[in-house]
Amino acid sequence: MKWDEVVCACSMDCPDACSLLVTRDASGTVKLRGNPAHPITEGFTCAKINRHISRLSSPERILSPMVLSGNSWKDIGWDEALDLCARRIQAYRSEPSSILYFHGEGAKGALKQAGYLFFSLLGATRVRGSLCDSAGYGAYMRDFGSRHNNDPKDILNARGVANWGRDLTSSSVHMAHLVQRIRRKGAHVVSISPGGEGPAALSDSRVVIRPGTDRFLAAAIIRLLMERHAIREDVVLHSRGWKEFQALVMSHSLDTLLRSCGVSRHDAEMICELYAGVHPVATIVGTGLQRYSHGGENVRFINALAFLSGNIGCSGGGSYYHLSSVRNFNLEWSGLKRTSQGRFLRMPVIGHDIAEAQDPPIRMIWVEGANLVNQCPDSRTLARQFEKIEFKVVVDAFMTDTAQRADVILPARLMLEQEDIVGSCLHDYVHHSPAVLDAPGQAQSDFWILEHLGKKLEPGIILPDSEDCLRVSLNSPHLSISLEELREKRFVRADRSMVAYRNMQFDHDDGNFHLVLELHEEPDPDPAYPLRLLSLIRRQAIHSQMLTDEQEIPPVVWISSDSPSLKGIDPHREVFLVSPRARVRVRIEIMPGLYSGAVVYRRGDWMKLGGGVNQLVDARITDMGTGCAFYDQYVRLENAYGEEKNE
Repeated sequence: MKWDEVVCACSMDCPDACSLLVTRDASGTVKLRGNPAHPITEGFTCAKINRHISRLSSPERILSPMVLSGNSWKDIGWDEALDLCARRIQAYRSEPSSILYFHGEGAKGALKQAGYLFFSLLGATRVRGSLCDSAGYGAYMRDFGSRHNNDPKDILNARGVANWGRDLTSSSVHMAHLVQRIRRKGAHVVSISPGGEGPAALSDSRVVIRPGTDRFLAAAIIRLLMERHAIREDVVLHSRGWKEFQALVMSHSLDTLLRSCGVSRHDAEMICELYAGVHPVATIVGTGLQRYSHGGENVRFINALAFLSGNIGCSGGGSYYHLSSVRNFNLEWSGLKRTSQGRFLRMPVIGHDIAEAQDPPIRMIWVEGANLVNQCPDSRTLARQFEKIEFKVVVDAFMTDTAQRADVILPARLMLEQEDIVGSCLHDYVHHSPAVLDAPGQAQSDFWILEHLGKKLEPGIILPDSEDCLRVSLNSPHLSISLEELREKRFVRADRSMVAYRNMQFDHDDGNFHLVLELHEEPDPDPAYPLRLLSLIRRQAIHSQMLTDEQEIPPVVWISSDSPSLKGIDPHREVFLVSPRARVRVRIEIMPGLYSGAVVYRRGDWMKLGGGVNQLVDARITDMGTGCAFYDQYVRLENAYGEEKNE
């Protein structure tokens, strides 16, 4: 393929799904930049894009299929690798649920859904739930009856913004850009979070909250609205459960609610003034605040505040949260919706569920798009359970914490090396992403691997032609474009309203917004482990998609300068971050503005290099959506070795 500049799309696990210009100069050097013709990308991208080219050409890439032979890896060809996989599948096929399919979101795209079809036809065990945003997703379904946002550009019509926990400096740079634009127009932006370096840069006012207690602050602001008679009757008429909700909120004093979240009355009244004093106000909901045992409840109270203040169903308002990146596609071909058939293990507690699985036990696992040993909680237990599985296949481009424990590794293609169509978790544009670069070595797409594996089985599992899958995916009520047209135009906006739930028309059967009717207490930490562990995202990398020279070992953790946990710590000696599960050697830095009872660890570094924050984290499930309560973990800092729990 001869080219100097090609329009492509980012398929990384990021909300923005940028439209990209891929350029190649006379020397053959490839560069990526944002497409200035795209209405959301507007010519710029995040730092993660700038590092992708180095990943493509990294000497660390796996270039051929590999099989574990004794204690060393042996390169083999595709026929041998797929024959081996096919023989093992055939051996387990009499009990197909002994095969576990683990699909992660390492890359987005319609063709990435093919594994759901392959393994549902096989009858394999699959996973449900999410490590990312499913508690919040469940909350939105309970509140609105569906999951929709106002268009991101509609936020330009807001007169105020309440940002609940979204670090716009590390995630969704284009939403950050839009927020900055309305600030310049005079809109007031308030951020509510446990603090740290991110939110203040894009805020006019900042409120530091006790981690995991957003529901109490939202309830306190709603109580203030009630006391001021600032909730309109025409809004209440579009709700279900108003009287019960009103009684629930009024049963807690304002002082009790504010003590529970660690926020002053002054700050609560300032946020109340935003919601009651200007209109419209847009609400941005981060994913971090739903990574707690009561994470879904946190989201539901924030949504209730946005609704009761009259800021849902109108231009400039709305509640912004992650959307499904495949919502505009027709994926009936993929088997993705066949969720009621077969056996499912829960992703947040996958190590436990593998250990408990019987009749039959898990004997084989197929992993694609995921570094589950690194990214799932209780990593050490999961690693042990993973290693006990008889036959383990990992599709990846790098020797991750998961891949190194496999029996077979199959080399995967990366973004720019394979064709697909890509949607977004933020906006409604659908992109064509062509194969621009030749893949190195023998690397193949996930679709190609399953397509050729299926032909080696008896009876075979025959996937549809990949181009047919792309065509069917575009045959959606929200799209009116052919594959050929999309290949030419490169992107198109799906036919969706700029305003979600316009005029407060909701998607429950009764047409109403459903109010949350429970408010659970937040337990205090064990004094032996006083610090709430916040394993936040990085600006420079998507989760564990990092090269070895990009990882700082020992890992850095950040703490407030006024944290009591600094007392007695000698920074000139080795420092450890300790939980009942494990201990990780770290280096301490100060983060101004961070909540004093929290410690921040930027997740993604590898266990085998001395990182791996999820070794410290117990596996817990959120209150809704089968999400992962990563941030329920408490830890301590210490110099000396203490007792370590290894089991």
